[in-house]
Amino acid sequence: MENNLLLAIFVLLAATVALVPLAKALGLGTVLGYLAAGVLIGPYGLGLVSDSDTIRHIAEFGIVMMLFLIGLDLQPSEIWRMRNKVMGLGVTQLLLTAAALAFVFTALDFALNTSIIIGLALAMSSTAIAMQTAQQRDITRTDAGRGSLAILLVQDVAVIPILAAVPLLALSSTSAAVDAEVGAAVAVLENPAAWVTPLILIGTFVAAMTAGRFLVRPLLRWVARTGVREAFTALGLALVVGAALLTQYAGLSPALGAFIGGVLLADSEYRHELESNIEPFKGLLLGLFFISVGMSIAFSVLWAEPLRLLATVLAIVSIKIVILFVLASLFRMHLGDRLLVAILLSQAGEFAFVVLQFAQSANALPQGDYDLLVVAVALTMMTTPVLLLLFDRLVAPRLDARGDRRTGDTFDEHRKIVVLGYGRFGQIVTRMLRAQGFDMTLIDDDPAQIELVRRFGVKVFYGDGARVDLLHSAGVADAELVVIAVAGRDRILAIARNLRRHFPHVAIAARAVDRGHAHDLMALGVEVFERETFLSALSLGAQVLVKLGRPPEEADRLARAFERHDNQLLVDSFEVRSDELAYIGMLRNSMNLLDDAMRSDAMAKPIDTDDLKRTE
Repeated sequence: MENNLLLAIFVLLAATVALVPLAKALGLGTVLGYLAAGVLIGPYGLGLVSDSDTIRHIAEFGIVMMLFLIGLDLQPSEIWRMRNKVMGLGVTQLLLTAAALAFVFTALDFALNTSIIIGLALAMSSTAIAMQTAQQRDITRTDAGRGSLAILLVQDVAVIPILAAVPLLALSSTSAAVDAEVGAAVAVLENPAAWVTPLILIGTFVAAMTAGRFLVRPLLRWVARTGVREAFTALGLALVVGAALLTQYAGLSPALGAFIGGVLLADSEYRHELESNIEPFKGLLLGLFFISVGMSIAFSVLWAEPLRLLATVLAIVSIKIVILFVLASLFRMHLGDRLLVAILLSQAGEFAFVVLQFAQSANALPQGDYDLLVVAVALTMMTTPVLLLLFDRLVAPRLDARGDRRTGDTFDEHRKIVVLGYGRFGQIVTRMLRAQGFDMTLIDDDPAQIELVRRFGVKVFYGDGARVDLLHSAGVADAELVVIAVAGRDRILAIARNLRRHFPHVAIAARAVDRGHAHDLMALGVEVFERETFLSALSLGAQVLVKLGRPPEEADRLARAFERHDNQLLVDSFEVRSDELAYIGMLRNSMNLLDDAMRSDAMAKPIDTDDLKRTE
């Protein structure tokens, strides 16, 4: 199979299509479906695909993409606000979990240095599983989501020093090894490069910030102006790879570099477009990663030592849940959030495979123990979807944690509104809403317009509002109202159609071109709309009447009367819009009635309030 790449890809995709929707329909989650697909087609299942290590290395790029997208969703100020969780939750969790696991494995007659390596490897959680689950549950902005992210960031940063410590921990206690260790330490102290490494890292970060502001953003603007969507997608992927390579060359985790790159572009007007372009690649590669984990489960080990393997898995998951729950309690999280954080991060992570393999190649870990631990890591990943399922079915209904949190929040003054189109029409609507304190996300597809209004301090994101993936990235699912202010009859209808199909709960206010276009919007269920030239023509007509000698009050009254009659005609003619003869007949009859009504309104003398008071 490994010699036929097309056949291997077909098997991977077929297994995904067969098992992932089934797992989702059964309420087990997509992650468990991917893992089951990997078990089925892997070398220990049907043996359809055998090279799980190569597939996992390729698929780990999905984790890099995911962290880039997470970074895009975080403002630098948000990272600074999370500093207490990063230090209090992240660092403390890593140290306590590693120490507890090292103690357990020492009690099981493992050597102390080996136990420390195992503890450090298993203390890290799966970024792929935790954040993918958080995004699917839409809790990335909650206490549980932010707490999980803080812990995972610390773990990603800690990968490099852990890998650096493995060779030192792998050294035996012989005198030759001790001399070698001492000599290595002296060499490090005498090497000037070791002292300037922190400065190099700081310089790399500063260079990345400078490049992001003065190089990447102008480049994004230039590519956006070309209108070539494929080029913009290629540029987005290049940014992810470049950010990962930059930190990899500096000796840090590629995933951390991707995250930093995303954070630096978080306040860019092209954030939503980048996110919508990269999201499909991330989802596919993450699914491939989960499949590779399922393929790595060696059932020969499972059948040979089932009790020992079960005890190892239970020890890992139980220790991590207890420590995470206690730490989350210290941060005064809601009980539901504490349990959710503990379950989300209860598994061993993808970096455990790397650390354990590194330890085994350094002769710090016997082959038999390595095989058992690798299977244990994969099995802990399979426990997370099951624990989440139990949490949803048994625990969450009793706690009603998420419901209580939401009913107590009031956001009447900062309800979320998405405005699609920031031309002259959209600007007027937006300025009225902003004056009332509403929170809005503004999106336009004209880079020149975006650059122009940015000079006046207005933040507009780049993107095509007709794309469903961009609407998801812009948070339309959580919005209360979407204002369609773009130009073009067909484009407005396409956006309204997508909103109704994919976000039926979101209210729509739309720009209508004319009467027929307004009817098309009404057919889609859009109740709030305005014909773009109607009110301006009405206002001009009133001014013309004044110019011709009519009193301003009378002109204003006639304009309001015309508006009422015409709006009623718009509603009445909607029912017969598909019957051309009936439609034309109704319009002719309504025009005559409108003329008669307007003449009556013109002849009617307004009631003088002074006369009314005198009669009382």
